[in-house]
Amino acid sequence: MPVTVFTAGQIETLDPAVGRVGALAVEDGRVVAHGERAEAMKGGAEVVDLGPFAMPGLIDVHNHHAVAGQIDLFEFQTAPTASLDEILAALGRYIEGSGESGWIIGGSWGSGLHEQLQAPGVRERFDEVTAGRPLMLRDDSKHNRFANSEALRRAGIDASTPNPPGGEILRTAGEPNGVLLEAGGLMVERAFQREEPRWAERLTESSERAIGMLHSYGITAFQDAAASAQLMRALKHLDDEGRLHAWVVTSMLANDFIFGVQPLGEAIIAEREGTASRHHRPDFIKIFLDGVPPSRTGAFLEPYLPDPCGHTTRGEPSMTQEELTEWMRTTARRGIGAKIHCTGDASVHMVLDAAEALCAEGYRGARWQIAHGQFVAAGDVPRFARTGVVADISPALWFPGVIPEAIATVLPAERATRMQPNRSLLDAGATIAGGSDWPVSTTPEVFSAVYGLVTRRDPSGAFPGTLWPEQAITRDEALRAYTVAAARAIGVDDVAGDLGLGKSADLVSLPVDPWSADLERLTDLPVDSTWFAGRLVHERSAS
Repeated sequence: MPVTVFTAGQIETLDPAVGRVGALAVEDGRVVAHGERAEAMKGGAEVVDLGPFAMPGLIDVHNHHAVAGQIDLFEFQTAPTASLDEILAALGRYIEGSGESGWIIGGSWGSGLHEQLQAPGVRERFDEVTAGRPLMLRDDSKHNRFANSEALRRAGIDASTPNPPGGEILRTAGEPNGVLLEAGGLMVERAFQREEPRWAERLTESSERAIGMLHSYGITAFQDAAASAQLMRALKHLDDEGRLHAWVVTSMLANDFIFGVQPLGEAIIAEREGTASRHHRPDFIKIFLDGVPPSRTGAFLEPYLPDPCGHTTRGEPSMTQEELTEWMRTTARRGIGAKIHCTGDASVHMVLDAAEALCAEGYRGARWQIAHGQFVAAGDVPRFARTGVVADISPALWFPGVIPEAIATVLPAERATRMQPNRSLLDAGATIAGGSDWPVSTTPEVFSAVYGLVTRRDPSGAFPGTLWPEQAITRDEALRAYTVAAARAIGVDDVAGDLGLGKSADLVSLPVDPWSADLERLTDLPVDSTWFAGRLVHERSAS
């Protein structure tokens, strides 16, 4: 293939042996020369001017991209800041304009609406608006559901239905009120999937749409944090057709309390070899070890505040210590990493206990990630580095916003404000890797997340204040969390994360240098263009 020479005012390669250069040459999608050597190859080559600044393609270690694509293409949506009245009004407009029948799926209702949705008469208000159509709305965490009467009926949920393992059907005066916590929503999810079989057929379209959206934010590699076998097959199909323009690492569901998909565990791992391809790497399992704090399902060492009825709980993990350790052992033996969802400090503690035990057995070097890990007991911070466990962080979930406000209603203030000890983790030698948890976050945009990591403030300015400002990290540390550190964390550092020789020519061009630009500029920094393997996959409109 012909050589392409990319030039820019500065190209930050993030390869310490190369540093910053003015040009790099690409052949067959790989970097083959830098600086003067690249300049010397301009004769007969295509020359692309990237503008003032370019850097390696960005990496998101935690998203649910196909869910985001499905939402964008097929679902009803409101902002998680919407009030109950605003949701009902938007739902009415959506139904009037859609001209469709059948299920209404969407979200996101904010975590702060839990109690309001349980009030007498609320489910009936949704019934009136939906006029006989079944409705299921996910909350902003995507862990909990609200279902109207018709959806509950089709799922077979009534006053006599017991709570399923790992979930709860909330009730008012003995009757289901529509709020379904964690696995409490699985019966409704499965009823929808049974009656609307097109959801699986739409995965290829949803995945491709979402990857295009990620390109618009400069993201060229990512880890889907909870992949079904159906999604893995869709990614393989896209790659076989030459349509998968990103490095995609998938996390195969070991257990599931919120998606309602099959197969799980060993049965989905059996799909691994047949769905792996050049750009798709099904190299992790995903374990949900607990739920989320706003619904009091995250597992903590100390109790939550009492609920309105005066009950207290610490939250429960989904597995015993022995079960968790065995999952991590048997998968590590096969070279499979583990991404483990932990929102409470008790579940974090369990993962670190398992990792220490397995390191002692000789499994040091396995790829283990604690996903979210907002709350970490002080004594557990040094254990991340000792065990090599990576902190997978999603800043949009913890800098001031809807979810932290909801957490503040269920935890004592001195605990609720001590989220995401990033400075302490880095100082202890741990690796932090940046994710978005999109579409739990409303956008996968990286530079606003960098701003949040550096300032501990809300980039949008909608929510005032700072959250535990002592845990701020430097801009360089934050940018590396979305490039070189992220590449190592998800196992694509052989091809991505930097622009060293032989690496994939994944680039993002920007109007300014994010390392030195005014910090406030990062909150709305546009991506001029994105390139994957030397191929243009996104270009910002001149308008």
